[in-house]
Amino acid sequence: MESLIKLKDALDYMETQMEERLNIEEIAKVACMSTFHFQRMFQMLTGFTVAEYIRKRKLTLAAQELAATAIKVLDLSLKYGYDSPESFSKAFRKIHGITPSEARIEGVNLKAFPRITFNLSLKGDKEMDYRIEEKPTFTVIGKMLHTTCKNGENLQNIPRFWEESNQNGTVDELMDMAVDDKSLGICFDMNFDTEEFSYMIACRAKANATSETYTIREVPALKWAVFTNIGPVPTTLQKTIARVYQEWFPATGFEHSGGPDMEVYDSGDIFADDYKTEIWVPIIKK
Repeated sequence: MESLIKLKDALDYMETQMEERLNIEEIAKVACMSTFHFQRMFQMLTGFTVAEYIRKRKLTLAAQELAATAIKVLDLSLKYGYDSPESFSKAFRKIHGITPSEARIEGVNLKAFPRITFNLSLKGDKEMDYRIEEKPTFTVIGKMLHTTCKNGENLQNIPRFWEESNQNGTVDELMDMAVDDKSLGICFDMNFDTEEFSYMIACRAKANATSETYTIREVPALKWAVFTNIGPVPTTLQKTIARVYQEWFPATGFEHSGGPDMEVYDSGDIFADDYKTEIWVPIIKK
């Protein structure tokens, strides 16, 4: 609960910084979290990265000023942290579908992105099965997809990536190179500045694995919180991941360590009601 209250404090603070340059370190301090954990928590709870949220809020406020005042576009672009009127106009058009000048026309439609509010409530009415594991460095082999969190594109791209990889034989080829019967979905190289990351469909590789077709990566030695999910993918999986951030993290003394997130899939029918998946989240003590 305290973590969610601190997130609310961070949201309040962000509203006071809309005319300033984004300083994620300072915002994370208000939330009493590490920078990475704050950004990951915010994204998982709201569906937006911090950068995307602030960008949309700034452009909402800018549109309101254009419609209600005679402020110059140059002054407005500088006020909301843009380097030039051109970069401001490009971002403005992307959100509102019109130029800043057109926003002054009486009766024109503008987009409004309201500030987010949290309804704080105690949950925990349903048990969460989890365990803590420490795992040494291990090697994975797989196929990479570079994707983005912007506009929720990753939520469409990753299921499509799995579907294509199952249909074209990629997953079967990878399982032939695996040390066990588990397939993995791994989020690597999360960059909150660009809102991009890499997603890898993979398996644990056999010793001395080499490939001209697939990518080989090392997963570093980490401490993990491992959550069991039962039910069809992806619906139940997304709900369990949401509960990890809404309920488990706020109730424990752990933070996300910044390492790769991992999904572990058993063989079988992923749409079955009794299908078992594991969610591995890298953690550190606060």
